[in-house]
Amino acid sequence: MNAFTAGVIALSVIFSGYATEVFRGAIAAVPAGQTEAAKSLGLNAWQRWMFVIGPQMLRLALPAYGNLWISLFKDTALVSIVGLTDIMRVAYVGAGSLRAPLTFYLAASALYLSLTTVTLLSIRLTERRYPALGR
Repeated sequence: MNAFTAGVIALSVIFSGYATEVFRGAIAAVPAGQTEAAKSLGLNAWQRWMFVIGPQMLRLALPAYGNLWISLFKDTALVSIVGLTDIMRVAYVGAGSLRAPLTFYLAASALYLSLTTVTLLSIRLTERRYPALGR
């Protein structure tokens, strides 16, 4: 198995476990009365999910899913352990070859900061579009 496959499998297994728990908790937090009301209106299971449970679950799951996404983004630096080239690995090699670790690590941190900032802003815009209950 090559390093890329091992990294993808490891991060996918960890992320999918956490994401499943986030969405399970959000679905469980939707009041049972909402589902019963949709059922009493004659909505089938697919319609109940798409029009009642899904939108309410999404509002509850977005903040936790956003945090999980940022955590996954930061955890991609760990794949350099299995030999896969990532931002930190390139910074390490550059710092070692040119004897300028501060420059390379500052560039790597600036790249992570900018990518994380863009991701956080997009998550914040999405959360504004779907505000959580009780806010």
